[in-house]
Amino acid sequence: MIVGGGYAGFYTAWNLEKRLRHGEAEVVVIDPLPYMTYQPFLPEVMAGSVEPRHALVSPRRHLHRTELLSATVTRVDHARKTVTVQPAVGDEYDLDYDIVVVTAGAVTRTFPIPGVKSEAIGLKTIEEAVAVRDRLLANFDRAAALQPGPDRQRLLTATFVGGGFAGVEGFGELLSLATALLGSYPELSFDELDFRLVEATGRILPEVSEKTGRWVVESLEDRGGRVHLNTQLVSAVDGHVALSTGEEFDSDLIVWTAGTAANPVVARHTDLPVDDRGSLVVKADLRVRDAGKIVVDAWGAGDNAAVPDVSRTAAQSTTVPNAQHAVRQGKRLAKNLVASLRGELPHDYVHANLGVVATLGLYTGVFQSGPFVVKGFPAWVMHRGYHVLAIPTWERKVRVLAAWILSLVLGRDIVSLEQTQHPRDAFERVGARR
Repeated sequence: MIVGGGYAGFYTAWNLEKRLRHGEAEVVVIDPLPYMTYQPFLPEVMAGSVEPRHALVSPRRHLHRTELLSATVTRVDHARKTVTVQPAVGDEYDLDYDIVVVTAGAVTRTFPIPGVKSEAIGLKTIEEAVAVRDRLLANFDRAAALQPGPDRQRLLTATFVGGGFAGVEGFGELLSLATALLGSYPELSFDELDFRLVEATGRILPEVSEKTGRWVVESLEDRGGRVHLNTQLVSAVDGHVALSTGEEFDSDLIVWTAGTAANPVVARHTDLPVDDRGSLVVKADLRVRDAGKIVVDAWGAGDNAAVPDVSRTAAQSTTVPNAQHAVRQGKRLAKNLVASLRGELPHDYVHANLGVVATLGLYTGVFQSGPFVVKGFPAWVMHRGYHVLAIPTWERKVRVLAAWILSLVLGRDIVSLEQTQHPRDAFERVGARR
């Protein structure tokens, strides 16, 4: 029973199908979504460089020997070896299992800041990435119809909260899109764009060196963005942004990327052991452990698990919760599950970080592995090359690569489909006129 069909869950099931003999085991994956999202592509989906569906992988198309349940697991009771399942329609029910694999992932972390819940959009799902893109495109149309003034300025102001990878990549990609859009909107000028990145600490991109992080800030600001370090969002009520520095401004688009939190099901609705952050406690071989003892028939991987990083010498260090580790943990987990079924010993997950690569917008990026740093266009090429190879299935690789080639030849598509978020509006307006 695999709880969660994200990176770790999908790759575990996919590799189990390749390794299990016919009839050796039955595999069930439970996830509320009918697709796996390749999250590193969300900034490019937001900027229109990747089609939304191309960043998604259909388990039903690629998992042919796995039972797939589109539902939400609300509780894992390992003492009884059952999971409680809530389908989209109907009452919840219990399912029994022999072995549980918890790969439910993490969720967006929020804080009780006034206005954030009602105004901000996250950047963890495909729907959020599309909503941000459509909002920006629609705002350009609305701003072009207005005279210069506060209302127009509000529409052309975008605020990103959080200076991690999601925030920096999203900020850089959306700034690149907005700058490119000006060529199609002669009514608007570059000076009217107001893009802000707010980070509570003194640096962005903690995965790279401070020197590289400073270069990223300089690159973003050279392109017209404003980066607020050591600054917190105090309020966003009605789109009026107030910062801890005392600065205030109106922003129609607020994107929240301030980290992730433990999945509530794992943190609060299971009898499996979790740490202080709500992450599943596992050994390096991905078996769940409790006070040093193995919890039989329970495994975990991905962002919801505190996986020891045996490639590092620092005590108590765990692997970074990112796609690179989740994919590889899923592969190792499949191997270990098959080994366990056949009476063999599992092996530790050992994988040193290959480095970090980030897009900062069209034709610019940054890559760092140890002291080795690549900036600008070469890093952007490395980013695209890595991720087109990393996204699962050849079908998706071909679609993404073809879309990139067409985009380079024909340019960006700048049509907003914001009204798809309210599909009944036109129908109801017609009815109201009669």
